[in-house]
Amino acid sequence: MKNILIPTDFSENSWNAVRYALELYKGEDCTFHLLNTYTPIIPSSRFMASSFQPGLLEIGSLENSKKGLSDILKRIQKTHKNTNHHFKTISSFNLLVDEIKDVIDRESIDLIVTGTKGATGLDEIFMGSNTVRIIKAIRNCPVLTIPLQFKYVKPKEVVFATDFKRYYSKSELAPLMELAKSFKASIRIVYVQEEIKALSEIQQFNLNMLRKYFKGIEYYIHTVSERNSVSNTLEVFADELEIHLLAMLNYQHSYVERITREPVVKRLAFHTQVPLLVIPELGMNAPSNSKIDIGAELVK
Repeated sequence: MKNILIPTDFSENSWNAVRYALELYKGEDCTFHLLNTYTPIIPSSRFMASSFQPGLLEIGSLENSKKGLSDILKRIQKTHKNTNHHFKTISSFNLLVDEIKDVIDRESIDLIVTGTKGATGLDEIFMGSNTVRIIKAIRNCPVLTIPLQFKYVKPKEVVFATDFKRYYSKSELAPLMELAKSFKASIRIVYVQEEIKALSEIQQFNLNMLRKYFKGIEYYIHTVSERNSVSNTLEVFADELEIHLLAMLNYQHSYVERITREPVVKRLAFHTQVPLLVIPELGMNAPSNSKIDIGAELVK
């Protein structure tokens, strides 16, 4: 049974992430861990602070958290009844990223599914601050981010964005390969080129290794020129080819790192219109039964 962690702030964006996860794993036995973290509202003056009894603010936040999670469970039962699915709720007085790290270890989480924006997210912002924190901080579990406007589509076209400068181990690419096999999806390997020039020997070697890994999977190789930014280039590519999912490996100097560090003005156009799967860096010695084999038993 798979363990899927879904952080929620009770926004429609986080509900869309819940709905996507339920559809993606509708034919598989899963336990979904619905997580809400909270911290008390700090009164803005000493006068106000003196009027509160110790602990009352925390109790109020806990009650609101539990009620919000209960409402989500009722909504799931009303719209997504599935005997394969089981649910646990977690209300935690903690910082979001710290609690996620604890839950990953405690519950053997296989995948984190989150919305791209929070309750106060603006359409112009590429990705909510909490989502960016999760991607940057979580290095032992895949993170799947779901845009607010994206409705579930069986992933038939998947982009794997790479610059071929790093060697990928087969265990690192396992989530991508298994997902492609499970849904009979095509993988489009996309290299965003800063300037027009031939691949180096290292890049060519890493490309050849990808060819070997993807044997038996329909795949295509695309080289596209960078336009304004990596994020904008991938956005345009995904839109033109009607891509259903974008995947990247998270490591130093990767596209993931570049996108999350791009100046806001450069990534205004990147609304992550398709789900983004961020795969953690494992290295070459990761076990083949690593918890990141998220697609191994997905229903076709």
